[in-house]
Amino acid sequence: MIKLDGAVVLVTGGARGVGAGIADAFRAAGATVLTCGRTPPASGDGFIRCDVREPEQVSDLVAAVVDRHGQLDVLVNNAGGSPSASAADASPRFAAAVVGLNLLAPLTVSQAANAVMQEQDGGGSIVMVGSVSGRRPSPGTAAYGAAKAGLENLTATLAVEWAPKVRVNALVVGMVRTELAHLHYGDESGVAAVGATVPLGRLAEPSEIGACAVFLASPMASYVTGAALQVHGGGERPRFLDAAP
Repeated sequence: MIKLDGAVVLVTGGARGVGAGIADAFRAAGATVLTCGRTPPASGDGFIRCDVREPEQVSDLVAAVVDRHGQLDVLVNNAGGSPSASAADASPRFAAAVVGLNLLAPLTVSQAANAVMQEQDGGGSIVMVGSVSGRRPSPGTAAYGAAKAGLENLTATLAVEWAPKVRVNALVVGMVRTELAHLHYGDESGVAAVGATVPLGRLAEPSEIGACAVFLASPMASYVTGAALQVHGGGERPRFLDAAP
């Protein structure tokens, strides 16, 4: 087990889904974890209400973390997502909202966290939660895929600008089995059928994404920055293999 006793961690969108798995993984490592979002979870312990798309709320969020705990050691930019929409029909306002949440908001929160981390003796670590949608075509979620592609470039750029005090890395996440998996993949048979398209034969569990985030934030990854760790079970089997005689 990686131990992060004494570390203060902020996970955006950490109340449910992948974010909850990430938050739980850091708690298991001994860290003090705070989460944020627009809607509080059933248990509001360690939760701060914040819309990460609003710079003033982000400033207040980071100030609240530091006021409570005196430091901020790890930021995980997990908040994101997008409803499905055809690129031909999506409005400019819709696209701007998707890019704002999945690319500009992580930059805004990272800027606020970096200002704190640069002044700390131990610096800090930032983990971006990206997606395979940023590395392959993303039909139905074009703006989301483009934003996630931009997030990887942002990761590499911030890693250069903010070194050596702050390390910045990304997770390239594939399909994950969350409490909302049925909305994307259907019932259990649908989830199993989709999982079978992955080389490892199943969808990821949120805890597995969390374990990788803990690794990137930990001293075990002390010489890792500007990297993008693929957490996708081997990716997607090329379709031509099924069509070839």
